[in-house]
Formats: sequence, C-alpha cells, structure tokens
Amino acid sequence: MDLQVRHLAAFVALCEEGTYTGAAARLHLTQPSLTRTVQDLERILGIALVDRAARRLELTGDGREFHARARQILTELGELETDMRGRAEVRLGFAWLLPSEWFGRVRAAWDGLGGRLAIHRTDDPVGDLARGRLDFALVRNTRNGNDTLTWHRIGTERRVLAMAADSPLADRAGLRWCELADQPLVVNPRSGTTMPDNWPEPHPAREIVTCRNFDEWLELVSAGRGIGAVPAIAVHRAPHPGVVYRELPDIPDSPLYLGCRRIPPPSRTLRRFLDIALRPDATVAGPQRG
Repeated sequence: MDLQVRHLAAFVALCEEGTYTGAAARLHLTQPSLTRTVQDLERILGIALVDRAARRLELTGDGREFHARARQILTELGELETDMRGRAEVRLGFAWLLPSEWFGRVRAAWDGLGGRLAIHRTDDPVGDLARGRLDFALVRNTRNGNDTLTWHRIGTERRVLAMAADSPLADRAGLRWCELADQPLVVNPRSGTTMPDNWPEPHPAREIVTCRNFDEWLELVSAGRGIGAVPAIAVHRAPHPGVVYRELPDIPDSPLYLGCRRIPPPSRTLRRFLDIALRPDATVAGPQRG
C-alpha cells in the first residue's frame, strides 16, 4: 500500500485532537477505522510514530517529525485546492441581451479571483441548465423550470413596447399599456419577458404568435405580426429598421433571475460565484422612468 493523503489526515488529526476518539469524530470515522489507518501508516513507513507504552498519547521522535511535515503538506494541499478551484471555469447561459452592467461587475469580480467565466448563448437556457450543460442560467422567465433548479431574483428591468415601424401605434399620442390587451402579441415562451397575463384583463380572443428565440421575435414584430415588450437595453443593443421601441408610463417592469441546479448541490466553486453574483452591488435595477 502506498502513502496516501488519508494517512496524513488521520495522523495529523490524531496529534491535534490527542485521542483516537476525538480524531475519529473529527474525520467522521469509527475509532477502529482510524486506528487501522494509523497502523497502516506505520507499516508503510516502517517506523513507529506512536509510543504505545505510554498511558497517554505520546509520539516518538519520528512521529513528531512526521507530524510537522505532514501538517505542512496538508496545508499546502488545501491552499492548492482553493487556488485551483478558484480558477475553475463557470458556464453561464443566456438567451438574449445580457444586462451589461451586472455582467461586467460579476465578470470583473470573478476574474479578480482567478476564475474563468464562459458564456453560452442558447435558445433554451432553462432546459440546458436542468440537463447539466450550464452551471448558471440568466433568464427573464422561469416557466420551464423544475424542482431540481433554484432561482434567485437579481433585479428588475424597465421594458419598452416594440411594434412594427409602420404600425398605427408607432405615432399614437398618449398610448398606454393597458389599451393593448387585444393587440396580436408575439411571445417567446422559453425566454421572453411578455405573456398575455402581463395585462390585468387579457383579451380572450387575442391572437398569440409564438417564436423560439429573440431573432425570430424581432423579425415577427418587424413584419407586423404582433406587438411585444423587451428590456429597455434593446433600444440601443438591438436596433432594427423595421421595429420601433416606445416607452409607456404604465408598462410593467420585468424580473431578472439567476438560476442554478439544486440537485446535485453546487460545488464550492459554484457557491463562490453565486456569492459574487448575488452581492448587493451586483443587482440589476432598471433606469428610472422619465
């Protein structure tokens, strides 16, 4: 049998606790198991580390030297693990239009710890998260989630109305969100922000046009198939010659969520990233309405 980290950990715990009972409890082992591990260690080394003639735990001269060096090795291994885990790659998925300020703050903080952040654009971030293809998903609706996922609300975004450039609504004065409950609506069920229930009194005969991603949504709105609503960052980040964006005084804000898997539990690296992503200075708040 070769010398292993478990041998070092068992012996160091025994030295620091002073009894086999205390060391076994610390390592979540049975006392006989710990005793066998220490005995195996002595057989591997071919020397006695513990003076068994003493009534209390006493180390031999070799035992004292081995303890000091083993403790140093375990300390260095712990530091190495922490350093390497901090550099692990975290996979963040999103469907469209990452919130720039939030993402910039989180990426800078994670980079500062030596971590790597890989971003993945996907039509189905919720599904890819559940399937283990992502570590985190940034989404604007959680309708397709399941019990294996946990969602953290990281803020809200102010939205704007989107319509075809030649729509009669484009220039209507005094337009309000509440007046649009009967208008055809373009909906992205997987990752969009706007659903019929965003209106207090949805129109029962309203036409709903569905799509699979943001690009399809934009083209359908441009073609006049229906209206929609998106975060206000789309005005500058997703201009389209066939689409007009309008601010409305009563359009509801949309929530923004960061999701991770609850089963299996997140690793230490993923917990560290989540701590950064949920810090108060990393929350998302849409600009105030003018």
